[in-house]
Amino acid sequence: MEKVTYKVQRYDPDKDKKPHIQEFVIPFRHGMTVLDGLIYIKENVDNTLSFRSSCRMGICGSCGMLINNLPMLACHTPIEELKKDTITVKPLPNFPIVKDLVADLSALFAKHKSIKPYIMPQDMAEAEKPTAEFLQARGQLEEFVQFAYCVKCGLCMAACPTVATDKHFLGPQPLAQSYRYSADRRDCGAKERFKVTDTPHGIWLCHLAGACSEACPKGVDPALALQLLKRAMISDSLRLRKKPVPPSVAPPSAEKKPKIAVPEFTIKQPGAKS
Repeated sequence: MEKVTYKVQRYDPDKDKKPHIQEFVIPFRHGMTVLDGLIYIKENVDNTLSFRSSCRMGICGSCGMLINNLPMLACHTPIEELKKDTITVKPLPNFPIVKDLVADLSALFAKHKSIKPYIMPQDMAEAEKPTAEFLQARGQLEEFVQFAYCVKCGLCMAACPTVATDKHFLGPQPLAQSYRYSADRRDCGAKERFKVTDTPHGIWLCHLAGACSEACPKGVDPALALQLLKRAMISDSLRLRKKPVPPSVAPPSAEKKPKIAVPEFTIKQPGAKS
């Protein structure tokens, strides 16, 4: 195809009473992504169009939006793979709209913060003033590493039917990360997280629709993490969950690494000796 039609939802809260659709017909080129098309519209057709993007490599998660009724990363979605010459683009559902395609993800970040997404080690003295790294076996890493690939793009929250019906539901992203940190052998804070997730708006509202895992662009599979979290919480309540064994600290290395020589500046600084 030589051209592609964008149907973009526009909404300016300072001017519009409700969202409306605006069409743009732009030239198509091989390898073009949905984000490329939006950038073309902003640079050549309408510079008032608002959307969020950054890395353009599917890493930062900034450009999450609803593309042809599916939550996707615009930079990670080639137009050719959509197999249509008309693309409908809207902001992520289940979030307030800031403007046009920009969704307000403040609720996601607040919920993520509430589950204490960080390692809470038993040896706080070593953690605060580390002498070396905490050791972790490969098998221990594999227990949670899949869930550590989350980029907080919000696609799973936008796809979740429970988030759509209960704005207080923690949602797949925070709950999956709750399991990620609780499954880490270096962490001793699982019980504190379980208090947050075991609430009327917590883990038990998940009915395993699986839409979150389908939407995830990084293969995190939050639906699996939520089921593993349920199992861990039930095991803990029945006192069947094993207490985490504090990880050992790497012994100090006897070998001293040679210092890498710093190359000279290619451009001499003012006042520097030649």
